[in-house]
Amino acid sequence: MKLLVCIKQVPDMESRFKPDASGIWYNEADLAFRMNEYDEYAVEQAVQLREKLGEGSELTVLSIGPDRVVEAIKKALAMGCDNAVHVQDTAASAKDPWQIASIIAGYAKDKSFDVIFTGMQSQDRGSAQVGVTVAELLGVACTTTIVGFAYDNGVITAKRELEGGIKGAVTLNTPALVTCQLGLNVPRYPTLPNIMKAKKKEITAIPAADLTTSESLAATTSFHPPAKKGGGIVLEGDVGELVDKVIAILKDKTAVLR
Repeated sequence: MKLLVCIKQVPDMESRFKPDASGIWYNEADLAFRMNEYDEYAVEQAVQLREKLGEGSELTVLSIGPDRVVEAIKKALAMGCDNAVHVQDTAASAKDPWQIASIIAGYAKDKSFDVIFTGMQSQDRGSAQVGVTVAELLGVACTTTIVGFAYDNGVITAKRELEGGIKGAVTLNTPALVTCQLGLNVPRYPTLPNIMKAKKKEITAIPAADLTTSESLAATTSFHPPAKKGGGIVLEGDVGELVDKVIAILKDKTAVLR
């Protein structure tokens, strides 16, 4: 059985983001990068399935981007993936979800993967479009935002997170693609022995242009921080004084008491 998990390297969300010179994305200088959180759940679920299937199964991890994404790939290998594909693209951050999905589908189309795992969305762009678009391009079944996963004899049973805390259960035949959500599992920490083993695992490098030359369908026009709002007012005093101050502010600054 052949499995594929797709990951993305994103900036640490605690970073201070600034627009780059073009004004349509962030400046990568001084940023720390890590594997996208939702993709960690996808890797863990893929590795669990690989372990369950045992011999005769193979798990490949794929990531698109510049040389720095190799670090995220190595983490996935240390978590238990068998081999890896680095799609080399220094302009990956400028590509829209359609182009990223086209690259993945271009690689996977003749590989006969039984199950493809992706994160629900990336933490930097947050479109939640790549996984479902890959499934459409490959013509395979798809279910999203899964928080439960089981596989038996070619059938996936998944629990999906819906609105308001409601869960939905679905079954789908393989080949299929699932997008993974927070709560699906607890991603493992790579152990030192597995980190050492990962160094010996193969990472195949493929130029993005060899897989697709699709043009973008949506363009980012600006990247900017939220507009600054006015400061708040801190009121001090006893309850009676505070009530008078609040009423005065409401009469003076709003139409609530007019």
